Amino acid sequence: MGVSVREYARRRGVSHTAVRKAVQTGRVPQEPDGTIDPVKADAAWDAQTDPARRAAAPPPSMPSPTPKPSSSPSLQRETVPPLPSTSGATFNQARTAHEVAKAQKARIQVDRLKEEVVDRARATALVFKLARQERDSWVTWPARIAGQMAAEVGIEPHLMQTLLETHVRAHLAELAEIEPTFR
Repeated sequence: MGVSVREYARRRGVSHTAVRKAVQTGRVPQEPDGTIDPVKADAAWDAQTDPARRAAAPPPSMPSPTPKPSSSPSLQRETVPPLPSTSGATFNQARTAHEVAKAQKARIQVDRLKEEVVDRARATALVFKLARQERDSWVTWPARIAGQMAAEVGIEPHLMQTLLETHVRAHLAELAEIEPTFR
């Protein structure tokens, strides 16, 4: 059997409105009879509340809103079963992920300002353009060099150009089949 919303709010040191809102949003579980189990509710409240927004600890003269266990904190964690979270992550995990994402975004912006980051679309277009120029250079090479090679070997220039074009195109076809590997 649990305690009422007002009693839990008094123990927790918050307003009953805050407890009602926590129950409505699913941050604090309610028993089937409408009461609140303080142990389960405290665990859920602590797991899903922003640490920066938590109320300060009461002064030593006031009684603590939640009873302190006599055992060590590690034993206490083992005895309280984890509550299923509606979102799959605790507030602290979500906050950590958010802060990591903000830090990564800031690092990328700094790298852009330092001009250490390359635009992927521009880089891809440039590589394509360079590869196309290289291919075109090789395709036109046999026509430029066939006459000189034919004179050195002593054969007809047209035959030399035809042979060179055949072998260059075969080699370019082999190169076109190579799949790039990204590391």
